[in-house]
Amino acid sequence: MSSPSRTLLIGVSARIYYPTEPVFDLGGVWTKTLHYLEQSIAQWLMRHRALPVMVPAVDATSPMQREDLNLGHYAESLDALVLQGGNDVSPQSYGEEPLRPEWSGDPTRDRYEMELVQAFMRAGKPVFGICRGLQLLNVAFGGSLWQDVPTQCPEGVQHINTAHYEHNHHAIEIVPGTKLASLYPNGSGPLINSIHHQAIKRLGNGLVAEARCPTDGLIEAIRLQGDSYVAAVQWHPEFRPIGNASMFDETPMLDDFLNAARQRRDLLP
Repeated sequence: MSSPSRTLLIGVSARIYYPTEPVFDLGGVWTKTLHYLEQSIAQWLMRHRALPVMVPAVDATSPMQREDLNLGHYAESLDALVLQGGNDVSPQSYGEEPLRPEWSGDPTRDRYEMELVQAFMRAGKPVFGICRGLQLLNVAFGGSLWQDVPTQCPEGVQHINTAHYEHNHHAIEIVPGTKLASLYPNGSGPLINSIHHQAIKRLGNGLVAEARCPTDGLIEAIRLQGDSYVAAVQWHPEFRPIGNASMFDETPMLDDFLNAARQRRDLLP
């Protein structure tokens, strides 16, 4: 069995920056495709004594080809996977065409993250999605998205405010009887940050909604039924100010995810 004292190694999917023309006259590294790990995600995991390891992607312009990158090796070596937020999920990934060019999303990242999810699930490792990660998981399991909540669900609350970014807040309701409800026995009501213009429209196969926005019913947390640990939230728990009692405390949720990773690790030879 693995040493229980070994620090957990948590794979994190890469956020991807694509250079565009013109590149704001910045030059240098900004003319290159960049894969990066957002600082708050790294520190969020490190505060809970886990080590984040970013998993790189490969696209058509990369010197490496997709067949040269075996994501199964990452899944075998790491203890769990976190899907970061970032670019839109491409509507083409769930069988639609973008209603506007700016909602075209990132199909390259979609394919890469779906392959990552499959690899970690085959290895029996837990998967947790954040914001885009929730949307990607929903699509990976056959669901679909609202391409733009303000346009397609105009009666809802304001789920994104670029001027306030992570300081745009609303309440959530945790669905009774779910795993999330068992982690938060005191019930619903805390505030979450809201930084998304896409949202779940049709829930993916095997997924259950664990939390919703009480005003418009949009899904804010999901979990896969069955033995595999796959869960996600629509907000960014890594942005919660430490000590802010009015905001949703992600600690029980993150501890549950990391404990599942630790239990799986300790079963391996």
